[in-house]
Amino acid sequence: MATESPYILVLYYSRTGQTAEMATQIARGISKVSGLDARIRTVPPVSPDTEASLPPVPDSGAPYATKADLEHCAGLALGSPTRFGNMASPLKYFLDTTGDLWLSGALAGKPAGAFTSTGSLHGGQETTLLTMMVPLLHHGMVLCGVPYSEKALNETTAGGTPYGPSHWAGTGQPKALSDAEKTICQTFGQRLANLAIKLR
Repeated sequence: MATESPYILVLYYSRTGQTAEMATQIARGISKVSGLDARIRTVPPVSPDTEASLPPVPDSGAPYATKADLEHCAGLALGSPTRFGNMASPLKYFLDTTGDLWLSGALAGKPAGAFTSTGSLHGGQETTLLTMMVPLLHHGMVLCGVPYSEKALNETTAGGTPYGPSHWAGTGQPKALSDAEKTICQTFGQRLANLAIKLR
């Protein structure tokens, strides 16, 4: 029986498609490294409604993540739009169900990092990235950012931080990812994959 190829899990929540596009760009960076695949997954929205109101498979876009996707990954890229300087509740809800993985140490020693998108230029990108790292540290993961050796960090006029990729979507019609933002996403994915290989 063939064994599954090692993969980096690119796990995100997106409302308007900007964070989803970042996930695609990060996956492109991962694909530049031989020996690892990119597995893109999302999470469903949550609401105060206590009844299940969504089908188990989304109508479009990436499949919903399972805990097995997370448990068996070689590394993790975690993405969310900002919500008052924090990750969106659907992603936090998913992470809140991973206590058994924390207890078993399933993610300890694996590389991980975060990415985000905001409507306003100073809308909490850095605090969102930093607060997203807290549960990753609790899981014992090794944090990955984007070093300033990536020149796009110094050239961007939109998103991009050393804490992880970011995108400025704007408050009207969402802006497409800039070339610098795409480059930073791909650099992040490639760096995460290279770290995963070194840490395996």
